Amino acid sequence: MWYFLNVIFNILNKRIYNYFPYPYFVSVIHLLVGVVYCLVSWAVGLPKRAPIDSKLLKLLIPVAVCHALGHVTSNVSFAAVAVSFTHTIKALEPFFNAAASQFILGQQLPLTLWLSLAPVVIGVSMASLTELSFNWTGFISAMISNISFTYRSIYSKKAMTDMDSTNIYAYISIIALFVCIPPAIIVEGPQLIKHGLSDAISKVGMVKFISDLFWVGMFYHLYNQLATNTLERVAPLTHAVGNVLKRVFVIGFSILAFGNKISTQTGIGTVIAIAGVAAYSYIKAQMEEEKRQMKAA
Repeated sequence: MWYFLNVIFNILNKRIYNYFPYPYFVSVIHLLVGVVYCLVSWAVGLPKRAPIDSKLLKLLIPVAVCHALGHVTSNVSFAAVAVSFTHTIKALEPFFNAAASQFILGQQLPLTLWLSLAPVVIGVSMASLTELSFNWTGFISAMISNISFTYRSIYSKKAMTDMDSTNIYAYISIIALFVCIPPAIIVEGPQLIKHGLSDAISKVGMVKFISDLFWVGMFYHLYNQLATNTLERVAPLTHAVGNVLKRVFVIGFSILAFGNKISTQTGIGTVIAIAGVAAYSYIKAQMEEEKRQMKAA
């Protein structure tokens, strides 16, 4: 379900950008639909809303700010370049995670872990050099999103709590929505009022425009919700491998859905990068497993 919803989200999202290139506004809609979904779920008691205090709120704000920044910059990249290319750049996320662990958190990482990241960097570089849809906006935005999501995972570890993942993700979505609204108004507001909204409606009609935005928001929220719930239920290795395979799925399906032409070098680079991520994920998860067994012992 996680893969299925993610693939549909990515395809529908790019289709919207093909006739409505306003990623800041669309990012707000993604979060808004998710927040409405959470509020309705709480209202009917599925799940029961967990109370939040000021201490937990302070811990969740940095997570939500990084989530918002990573989300908006991912969407700026999706709007600017091919979906498959954005996901290839986002395969660099483990590299940023490793750098943050070593240099910010002061955790010593073994050489094997760093070596496994070499193919990721080489593969992404190869793919970028010959990517037919390459532009700097798409590339830089995807890199900023990598850094944002790295910080999100650092702050998430600090905000570990007894609250269930569904409630945590709901609170993060609400805070992130408030963070995303001001930049959307400042950056895209005037263009949307002048011609953006009317152009989209004249191209596809009011009903399709609204239903596309509603469904892309639903798929965005549900795939993130399922990813969070999956993480709660499986060992780190399973989730890490799952994440790598998810990228393979999304890249493959987006190439089929949009008929994107990719050069041989981009194809080879993408495969090398994904293989590197798989090796990194396997080594990292084994380390986590060893730590867990030592604690148990």
